[in-house]
Amino acid sequence: MSKPKLFWWFFLLFFSSIFGGQGAEPAQQPSAFIARAIVVDGDTIPYIELNPVVIFSPREFASRAEENRHRRLVHNVRRVYPFARLAGQKFAHYTQVLDTLPNEAARRRLMRQVERDLRNEFEDDLVRLTAAQGAILIRLIDRETQHSSFDVVREFRGAVSAVFWQSFGRLFGFNLRVRYDPNGQDRQIEEIVLLIEAGIL
Repeated sequence: MSKPKLFWWFFLLFFSSIFGGQGAEPAQQPSAFIARAIVVDGDTIPYIELNPVVIFSPREFASRAEENRHRRLVHNVRRVYPFARLAGQKFAHYTQVLDTLPNEAARRRLMRQVERDLRNEFEDDLVRLTAAQGAILIRLIDRETQHSSFDVVREFRGAVSAVFWQSFGRLFGFNLRVRYDPNGQDRQIEEIVLLIEAGIL
């Protein structure tokens, strides 16, 4: 290597070591963290709760059509799951609110107002759902509320309205009384939901 090239390499290394490190301090890692502890036989043991880990076997498909059906199911569940989560939250909230109201007339007034608000907020999105997505939404509402869609309608709108919507749904092949079965018929949906909740999907 010639002397001018060697000089420039030395010059570059020298100034990069002087000016390159200025202002860039390494991030400080905490040397400790606070954890709960339990005492067992006079010995203090750290107690750290971990999130449960669910392990699924790799999915193998018998055919391309089966793989496409599964892909569509994943897409449909991802599309309707936020609505089901929101339904569960609103169900819990309005159940508490309804329990505090003094009479049936106040309950009906509140439910009419809630229905108007929900229509204004979600009608456009829900109208765009496909029939398959609607069927999945019915199942996921049961998962989130621990009540079938029929029971939710009956509690908030009354028995006559629940029977009407059940009859109307049956015309199109939907059953509002269907219960969510995570270990049976709805096993694939449950796997997809768990993957969504874990942040994998």
